[in-house]
Amino acid sequence: MAWYDEAVFYHIYPLGLLGAPEKNDYGEPVHRLKELVPWIDHMEAIGCDALYIGPLFQSGSHGYDTTDYKTVDSRLGDNEDLKELVKYCHDKGMHVILDGVFNHVGRDFFAFQDLKANREGSRYKDWFLNVNFWNNNEYNDGFSYDNWGGYNLLVKLNQRNPEVQNYICDVIRYWVSEFDIDGLRLDAADVLDFDFMHVLRSCANSVKPDFWLMGEVIHGEYIRWVNNDHLHAVTDYELHKAFWSAHNSHNYFEIAHTVRRLYQMGGNQPLGLRKYNFVDNHDVNRIMSKITNKAHFTPIHILMYTLPGVPSIYYGSEFGIEGEKTRTSDAPIRPALNIEDYKDAVTTNPCTELVSKLGKIRQTKKTLSYGGYTEVLLTNRQYAFSRDFDTEKILVAVNNDDNDFGCDLPAGNVPSYVGALSGEVFPVENGRIHVTIHANSGDIYLPEGGEDVDFEPVLHPVVEEDFEEETASKEQETEGPASAEAEEKTPEEKREARTLKKAGIPEHAPRDKSYDEMTVPELQAAILDKMRKNGPITEQMMKDVMDNVYHDSLINWVRSFR
Repeated sequence: MAWYDEAVFYHIYPLGLLGAPEKNDYGEPVHRLKELVPWIDHMEAIGCDALYIGPLFQSGSHGYDTTDYKTVDSRLGDNEDLKELVKYCHDKGMHVILDGVFNHVGRDFFAFQDLKANREGSRYKDWFLNVNFWNNNEYNDGFSYDNWGGYNLLVKLNQRNPEVQNYICDVIRYWVSEFDIDGLRLDAADVLDFDFMHVLRSCANSVKPDFWLMGEVIHGEYIRWVNNDHLHAVTDYELHKAFWSAHNSHNYFEIAHTVRRLYQMGGNQPLGLRKYNFVDNHDVNRIMSKITNKAHFTPIHILMYTLPGVPSIYYGSEFGIEGEKTRTSDAPIRPALNIEDYKDAVTTNPCTELVSKLGKIRQTKKTLSYGGYTEVLLTNRQYAFSRDFDTEKILVAVNNDDNDFGCDLPAGNVPSYVGALSGEVFPVENGRIHVTIHANSGDIYLPEGGEDVDFEPVLHPVVEEDFEEETASKEQETEGPASAEAEEKTPEEKREARTLKKAGIPEHAPRDKSYDEMTVPELQAAILDKMRKNGPITEQMMKDVMDNVYHDSLINWVRSFR
């Protein structure tokens, strides 16, 4: 057991949150890190006790093209600013982990500049992977090299070079001695050399007790990375995907299967495969932009906070903000925010209130950190499981349906349970409790009379209509009053309209065009118009239409209707 097994993380991408310039001119430090103090107070208010922040060190642009590992990015401040920030967190009992970007560096990194200047004569030529002096690149360097992701802006380090290994370990030791950090999130860990990660783990074990190495891994058998020789934990991208897609398709089997497989991978032990759970981050679209029913914010977050793994909130998502990256920019998912705009969010914003309550439950109930996992109910639209630790059994149930659902759940040897989110009390009868899982919601059922938990119910449930009204008001500001037809739509029709809008498909096909003249989205709309005449459109029907992007095929399809 270590601090990171009980942590509730808050994730900040500082260059975005603090509104730093996109490009670094390497000028005088601008002390933006000082502006994070009220955000740390906010973290505490919503039940987060660990900060993942980064990237923080000198770089040319987005932070992942590091040019100086030992100097804080001048757009954010200086080394003293980071020292003070970490101390402020530690004084509040919070741990701090930074981004460790060790797979690649930026072109302004000192060793690469030496390679450019001295070519074959550079003492650093073996610091980089597959340098070829018989080749060239778009920068006209007169040589080529391996990069990350096809971007020559990111020069890949030769992680098998002992000098590189020693240099990175020296950087880690410096960050601990200078800033007193508690761990690292290793960027692009799924492409790091395993021997290099073994060196990093040995370094981590020596610098500080319970120093945590968590790796960014997207695909693969996570247990390859999580073991005593390499990393302590990995990002759970499999569960991240299941969180939103299972709700959009009303298919809890996807989540349950993912959890079951990963739990078995860890030997059916809650800490056998340590995972970092999240619903969004600085690389993926915001959860509120991915789910078609905004009310599903509630069951998704209940699951993130209660399934095996440690939960993490990405800054701003606790307010229910949206954000979708474009083909050329991640800026929409890394916005500058002012905490003053959300100063009353814990009591007035239903998303923030829920996240705050979940954070405090997680901090109080160790069973959610160390308890075993057992699936107790599974349908497409309802899912329940227990977490068991010592003599305590906690039950969790969620519902993605628009209707309430009644069921019996196996209970522990106690007189009654209480819903931590609803405040409802459920007597134990014949070893079971009968509960009603509310529509598009869920609850955490705790044995009554246990540790001190505030059982006051969540006062403002997350409901889809709240976000529909917000969206409608924004559209009215630019487009004028909503039509009477729009106001009369059912919830299902509203969700359908939002899905079509996100896919770039008009709600109805134009009447002044022939099929041959229509675009692919217009033909898709025409097919949906035909389908509506025959009855309600199911989600599978919508998917089938949206998946067909072939003009001739769509024309044949729409003409097949009578």
